[in-house]
Amino acid sequence: MNPTPPPTDDEWLKARRTSAWTTRQKIGRALWYVVEATAFRLSPQPLYRWRNWLLRRFGARVHPSARIRPTATVEVPWHLTVGPDAIVGDFVILYCLGEVTIGARAVVSQYAHLCAGTHDHTRRSFPLLRAPISIGEDVWIAADVFVGPGVSVGDGAVVGARSNVFKDLPPWTICVGSPAKPVGPRALRDQ
Repeated sequence: MNPTPPPTDDEWLKARRTSAWTTRQKIGRALWYVVEATAFRLSPQPLYRWRNWLLRRFGARVHPSARIRPTATVEVPWHLTVGPDAIVGDFVILYCLGEVTIGARAVVSQYAHLCAGTHDHTRRSFPLLRAPISIGEDVWIAADVFVGPGVSVGDGAVVGARSNVFKDLPPWTICVGSPAKPVGPRALRDQ
């Protein structure tokens, strides 16, 4: 049995040029860019409910008590879910090519990057992969953390500053490094 011949240059170029987005999605993204650059970005910091409302107009599922800073960037808002009392800090990038879920009371600190998209580098057509990210309840994603596609961070986990997360992290652990690994349990003390 002969293996399937590789695609011709024309075939793989055509596949590379074919968008992963429908016309409606392209229009939605273009409209969101305008709204995000104006009504969202220029809104005063305390207007969290206003920004949540804008995101919901574009299909995001954002609890009214969530607090998303005006400098945060949201790509494809209809793939975003943010739970009650969650916080998204300044200059956070929520690259929601796939679903991104941020649980209740989770904190995503400044300059963090949640990237729910990549490409299949093993194929010449380089197709888009939209792997979801799940940030559990009571999680703290500290400053400048990168969370890659397809990752789940368990409830209560803490990911230390400037860590890189490429695999799932267990609940109620403190994780640091590149790649991030558990270094101990997260013990809570109530005064």
